[in-house]
Amino acid sequence: MNLYEQQRSNRRKTWLVMLAFVAFFLFLGFGFDAFYIGAGGGVVPIGSVIALAVGSTSAAVSYFSGDRAVLAATAARPLEELTAGATDADRLTLRRLDNVVDEMAIASGLPRPRVYVVPDADPNAFATGRDPAHASLAVTRGLLDALDREELQGVVAHEMSHIRNLDVRVMTIVAALVGAVALLADWARRGMLWGGGRRRDRDDDRGGGAAGIVLFAIWLIAILLAPLLAQLLAMMVSRRREYLADASGAELTRNPLGLARALQKIESAAAPTAAVNRGTAHLCIADPLGRPMNLREGAWANLFASHPPMAARIAALEEMAFQGRAR
Repeated sequence: MNLYEQQRSNRRKTWLVMLAFVAFFLFLGFGFDAFYIGAGGGVVPIGSVIALAVGSTSAAVSYFSGDRAVLAATAARPLEELTAGATDADRLTLRRLDNVVDEMAIASGLPRPRVYVVPDADPNAFATGRDPAHASLAVTRGLLDALDREELQGVVAHEMSHIRNLDVRVMTIVAALVGAVALLADWARRGMLWGGGRRRDRDDDRGGGAAGIVLFAIWLIAILLAPLLAQLLAMMVSRRREYLADASGAELTRNPLGLARALQKIESAAAPTAAVNRGTAHLCIADPLGRPMNLREGAWANLFASHPPMAARIAALEEMAFQGRAR
């Protein structure tokens, strides 16, 4: 599979996951209408409207200010600010980053993003923002110290691909929706405690039947497992996006091995990225928390890991360069 086929394949799979997320979100609201207010929610589907309102508000806040919150949480500092007070040796390192970002912005046809450096010794990088015109790219100090120019190009191209493909927008909104689903599920559980008896009385009055009982059981299970299921969907989106950004980054640099070598060095770093918290871990090029699940492959890893295994990503990049191991 070449990089263009990989891009198309990952886009299709990502959209399927996103559609499943939206359907699950609306199902929570519909169930509230059907089982607490009346069949189908009566004239006005109150539960569905509330579900959409909570999700939309949460997504809007993240859309317009999520990037600033992420950068502030990691203590990232603007590249220009660091360059002004740097020593001669540091200035050369920072200038190399500045030049590489310019090169990849030209290659991708995007506006140059704002560039930040995170004061953390672990090599890592992430991009954030709502669109290419309002994007930011951040790398850790450890990444600048660990990579040569070609490897840095690969990482910056990977992050520019996240910006070009609007991955940063999707992942920010997905993170907000995960929180909204957890909130709605909590409200629904509280509603069951307060109004469970009344609900059963209404069912008896309506003669709900076996189909209604089965649907209620499914909705009840969904409520109880909503936070976990929403998180699993977010993880699946994140993993697909990393494969796509690797392929797109290789397209920009025409040098898949540069990114492959960078990922090898990032993977060999033992310490987690302390500056990045759990809520923004999915934005990074490598899992900043060092969770063992991200080292595995298979069905369970596909469900619970936020990043695909580095070995699989490196192998895919080597195959793009026609240097994959013979099978």
